Amino acid sequence: MMYLSSAKERCVVLGLYIVENNATVRSTATRFGISKSTVHKDVTQTLKNINRSLYLDVKSVLEKNKGERHLRGGEATKQKYKKDGILKI
Repeated sequence: MMYLSSAKERCVVLGLYIVENNATVRSTATRFGISKSTVHKDVTQTLKNINRSLYLDVKSVLEKNKGERHLRGGEATKQKYKKDGILKI
């Protein structure tokens, strides 16, 4: 669980984590023990008013992740079926 003195501080910490680790919103939420919606709101709305340059860096990482999302999902499904013996490759 993440305890910080203010929401502003949390936004910056989350933003830095996303940029430094090329992290997804989901992985960031898991890492800090907060909900995905909280992470998303902090880094897309609140961070814009606090630290504009960090916001732009986070935005580019999130856009990259969104563009790759369908590939990750396809790979996860492939691995699932491969594990269950349904897919023979």
